[in-house]
Amino acid sequence: MHKLLLLTVAFLTSMQCFAQAPEDNPEDKPTLKVGGALRFNYNLSTWKEDQLERGGDFGYDIFRVNVEAAYKGIKLNAEYRHYAEGFGGGMLKQGWFQYDFSDASQIQVGLNQVPFGIQQYNSNNWFFNMTYYVGFEDDHDMGVKYIRDTGLWKWQAAYYKSAEDLVFSAAEASPNRYSYDITGRNKENNQLDFKIVRRMGDSLAHELGISAQGGLLYNLDTEENGTRYAAAVHYEYKTPSNPWNVKLQAMLYRFNPKYANGNDLDFVEMGAYGANYNVASKGEIYTAGISYHIPLETRLLQGIDIYNNYGYYNKRVSGYENSHINVLGALFTAGPMYIYTDAAFGYNQPWLGPEWTNAFTTGTAGETDWHMRFNINFGYYF
Repeated sequence: MHKLLLLTVAFLTSMQCFAQAPEDNPEDKPTLKVGGALRFNYNLSTWKEDQLERGGDFGYDIFRVNVEAAYKGIKLNAEYRHYAEGFGGGMLKQGWFQYDFSDASQIQVGLNQVPFGIQQYNSNNWFFNMTYYVGFEDDHDMGVKYIRDTGLWKWQAAYYKSAEDLVFSAAEASPNRYSYDITGRNKENNQLDFKIVRRMGDSLAHELGISAQGGLLYNLDTEENGTRYAAAVHYEYKTPSNPWNVKLQAMLYRFNPKYANGNDLDFVEMGAYGANYNVASKGEIYTAGISYHIPLETRLLQGIDIYNNYGYYNKRVSGYENSHINVLGALFTAGPMYIYTDAAFGYNQPWLGPEWTNAFTTGTAGETDWHMRFNINFGYYF
């Protein structure tokens, strides 16, 4: 009996200790989320006579893999994309390590989105807006970024050592990348960014923002650093309870590379998707976008977003023609599929016209016309 009493006391004591033991910390358990997308593209371009004869082309666009992971408070976010070889092949779109100091603040280290202008996109369509093609929309560079978001206020500060450099040497930067950067005989380095946003209204639907950027441009010929800087102001209206979205932005930039004597140029090379083109060394870009969401409850479609995005590129170089882009279209949501149907019009826009190399500089010397590309992008996201 005495032994049974002792065993009972020991058992109850052990159960009490077990009940008082602290729960496992969720951060001690690793988490992993894998997703991605497969996309195909149909397009018909008015300036391509052979394509018009064929009735357009339909082919492969991209296969991508997204990974999100977390363990012991350290998070990982990465996206790898594989395009056709003619568009740069495989490339890392983004990838960073993240630590959350609190629910309102975090730090990201790696290839992360540059805090500049309207984010994540200054557009609603598949083509982006004019800002993307000059390196100021959904741009990703290598560095460290701090974010603090309290609801009413959000500010970001970042330092970027370089763009998406693929080689660690004094060689020309490869254009096999997702976002546009300065390439050719100049390389981006030591860039600082600062952005502050103020949200207003009962549902914080109105957003006002100011962005500033400054950095260096290392010239491979002179082995000297030039400078680059940009600034932007923006307004965006967005709320889950309202079908309207409005985006307005105005920005300016200046690129001042240290070219060799006698070789001063009023442009720089920029590259992405496997090819370079020339961009004016200074200018302003004004963009405006509007979209309207139509919710549906059908077996096939869950929603339609109708939108129009316009961008005007004012080049501040004598003899350079200005550029325009306007994209009118609709996004159809069907379960895991997102189908962008766009009519994209371009004037001195390299992706929307026959002139590639100098569309963002001289244009075609007063003979430029508006061109249109009708595009349907079919994407299955998982």
